[in-house]
Amino acid sequence: MKEVITQSLDKAISYSEYRNLVSGLLTENKSTGANQSEALYNYSFLNDRRMKRLDKTSKLTDTTLKDLKEINNVQTWLVLTEGWCGDAAQNLPVINKLAEENSNIDLKVILRDDNLELMDQFLTNGGRSIPKLIALDDHKNVLFTWGPRPSVATKMISDYKKENGKVDPKVKEDLQVWYNKDKGKNVQEDFISLLKQ
Repeated sequence: MKEVITQSLDKAISYSEYRNLVSGLLTENKSTGANQSEALYNYSFLNDRRMKRLDKTSKLTDTTLKDLKEINNVQTWLVLTEGWCGDAAQNLPVINKLAEENSNIDLKVILRDDNLELMDQFLTNGGRSIPKLIALDDHKNVLFTWGPRPSVATKMISDYKKENGKVDPKVKEDLQVWYNKDKGKNVQEDFISLLKQ
């Protein structure tokens, strides 16, 4: 697995490069990934606007800032994502702010569909759900993984699927409302909890 991780890190880009990639593709009426459709373009367009807003407005709590200062081991956060992914658009800006607060944390981004060998090592319930973050130490050992959603949102979707048998447009809308109200707090709580393990 370390060889796959090393190859993926070699192809990884910074968060700002990822943001530029998504925005640049939109000017060509494209999304990330080999599959192109009007729906994926529309999701990417919406997500680009969402990420721009969250890049400006996301705030870390005082507790998060204090706890982040205590992280003194070097780590790389490698995130598998795609521009059309709604959960990624809601979470990556917050994850980026977390990484920016501590010089020991290096955030790197790779596209899922170009890195399926790595993705398949980190499935969620057997699926290629994104975003998927793999935290690595300086020897490329896995410290923890996170994704595709914050813990409260994961429970919300899981409970809905149990009750209704599937994820449908209603719960997707409910999820977006939840993200707007939560303002990245649950992501922060999840990461601080993982970092303290």
